[in-house]
Amino acid sequence: MSSSSTQSHAHPRIRKAVFPVAGLGTRFLPATKTVPKEMLPIIDRPLIQYAVDEAIEAGCDTLIFITNRYKHAVADYFDKAYELEQKLERAGKTEQLELVRNVLPEGVRAIFVTQAEALGLGHAVLCAKPVVGNEPFAVILPDDVIWNRGDGALKQMADTAEASGSSVIAVQDVPREKTGSYGIVATDDFADRRGRITAMVEKPKPEVAPSTLAVVGRYVLNPRIFDFLESTRPGAGGEIQLTDAISALLKEEAVDAYRFRGTRFDCGTHIGLIEATIRYALDHEKLSDAAQQLMQDALKELGVTELE
Repeated sequence: MSSSSTQSHAHPRIRKAVFPVAGLGTRFLPATKTVPKEMLPIIDRPLIQYAVDEAIEAGCDTLIFITNRYKHAVADYFDKAYELEQKLERAGKTEQLELVRNVLPEGVRAIFVTQAEALGLGHAVLCAKPVVGNEPFAVILPDDVIWNRGDGALKQMADTAEASGSSVIAVQDVPREKTGSYGIVATDDFADRRGRITAMVEKPKPEVAPSTLAVVGRYVLNPRIFDFLESTRPGAGGEIQLTDAISALLKEEAVDAYRFRGTRFDCGTHIGLIEATIRYALDHEKLSDAAQQLMQDALKELGVTELE
């Protein structure tokens, strides 16, 4: 690893990303009875692949998956598939072989940490402490898929954190009537795409919400967060909340809200997964024309004659 002294930036770059994948995904039963929700596909790649690609693009080379003891599919997916690779090689299917091999590029390692009980997002992040150590790191929630044509959301955030040295939390504008579904941030001087967070409020009613900037599943965190996670008292349902630890952290050091460029799809919901599938299909170099035609035909059949 290059030391920060050889870089032109004053602050270290994130190299490690944490993926909490221990949830049971009950919304997608019966599919998730055997398939972890992170393995549900958009077109031909599972949700977790989109999250991993975003982390690698941002400069991460150590990927830490916080999993439960039943979820072998995620580990299997990132493992080498010797038999499959041999078959594809023998059959001369080089394109498919590359797809299978490039799930994780050369020089990127995957580490799996088991979360013994589901004690919340904060606890899942704390499970990564022995691997992360004393350096800034990313947390990516694979349910939140962020689509864009330029730099990925995490790369945008990593660049911001590297320049400032502060923790950075992804936010997006939501309609005021929906603030009750999100963690909402209060900020000082929100300008350009960022502002210093002064408070985080969990699911405030629209009339008392300090803003309409909602927290989305991307975080760049300084390692000091682990101290607060260790001392955070469990809240509702005995869970350790990441939000509580961030609220404690921002009293001591700078935590910035960053409004990323891109469109977020909440793939933890049925409609979000459908929406993401439609968007990726319409943007797919081989499928876009056919997908557009299929959608128009389907709408016509349903009697929708005019597209707004």
